Amino acid sequence: KAVEVEGERANLLLGRKIGDTIDGSILGISGVKLQITGGSDISGFPMRPDIHGGVKARIIVSGGVGFKPKRKGERRRRTLRGNVITEDIVQVNMKIVEK
Repeated sequence: KAVEVEGERANLLLGRKIGDTIDGSILGISGVKLQITGGSDISGFPMRPDIHGGVKARIIVSGGVGFKPKRKGERRRRTLRGNVITEDIVQVNMKIVEK
């Protein structure tokens, strides 16, 4: 389910990391706990859990979030986002972990 959050309620997500659990009432969904699983910034770069901080970084990746190798052993340099939600993050992906 897609929920759009703006203003003060969006500021409550700032500083949270991938893997953090939050109360659903922040987003207007009462009675559930949500876990942050990822997201993307205003330019479309995905968040990656192993990049610490809210930075944008060009790293060499061999698979996982942000790159799907076509051949075995293929590695590429990709621009990816860190694991902390900042003002530049426009989409946050979450899953329900407790009802």
